[in-house]
Amino acid sequence: MIQVRDLTKHYRVHKRPPGLAAAVKSLFSREYTTVKAVDGITFDIKAGERVGFLGPNGAGKTTTLKTLAGLLHPSTGEVRVDGHVPQKRESAYLKKIMLVMGQKQQLLWDLPPAETFEMNRAIYDVSRADFVRRMKELGDLLELGDLVNKPTRQLSLGERMKCELAAALVHGPRVLFLDEPTIGLDVSMQVVMRDFIRRYNEQTGATLILTSHYMDDVAALCPRVIVIDKGTLSFDGKLDELVKQVRPDKRVTLRFSQPVSKEQVEPLGHVVSCEGAQAVLQVSHDQVNAVVGRALSSLPVVDLNVENPPLEEVMSELFARSRAEREEAA
Repeated sequence: MIQVRDLTKHYRVHKRPPGLAAAVKSLFSREYTTVKAVDGITFDIKAGERVGFLGPNGAGKTTTLKTLAGLLHPSTGEVRVDGHVPQKRESAYLKKIMLVMGQKQQLLWDLPPAETFEMNRAIYDVSRADFVRRMKELGDLLELGDLVNKPTRQLSLGERMKCELAAALVHGPRVLFLDEPTIGLDVSMQVVMRDFIRRYNEQTGATLILTSHYMDDVAALCPRVIVIDKGTLSFDGKLDELVKQVRPDKRVTLRFSQPVSKEQVEPLGHVVSCEGAQAVLQVSHDQVNAVVGRALSSLPVVDLNVENPPLEEVMSELFARSRAEREEAA
């Protein structure tokens, strides 16, 4: 469904120091620098996949999504989505995709979302019967109710984001580009949005690329992740494989019937934290059974949990390794 080959996007940026003299000088003589937003990435995504597209701020995630959507032209390389070249912005292609950006909106501020839905129906030439059926399905999935008839300015952020998604799906796109769709939402609304996105993917078979700094979004939605940093590819594979590759250890959380000191827990392994009646240990994968056995026999354990390290820590370590490798190569 999506093919990206050696994609680069470079910008030529005017560079000057602050101050009036520098501003006047720049009128006659300018210095430029090249910013490599995306620097030669290659990947394929199959139809129906849900893929997390991750990286730190400035990694090139949004630039890549805008290139895939046809908003930006690549400097070099080849991009195809369902056989189309995005930068040509053919009508048939635009009817197959949608791009939702959490920090931008298409809803008209003083009009109810229903007006935007109707406008998009006309723009995409959706038949009245398909429009009514699809809006009923979206309304049920997102629990829109009477929200669509209130002026946008009266809606909360979470309500607006639900209506944004509905507006972007009026034409039944086959490819979804989601750029931080849950940014600024509270925890309960994030869960609602994740559930909707997953159900939409499962029911329609739509292909999904998601960027998010909330690792819970990625863990809940994306079996596969593509990680970029400074415009270059750092990892492409299953999320579980990324965790095992970067942080093969496990986190063992122990809860006790009474407060336990750090000194009592230290013989079991590396202590991440120990406060009151709870301790968290970092343990190698092959030592988990032995550590749990010793903990149960020597400490007043009432509950325990074994899980992978937090994704935030995994991503942070991956980025640190990528930067170290680039510096060493340089």
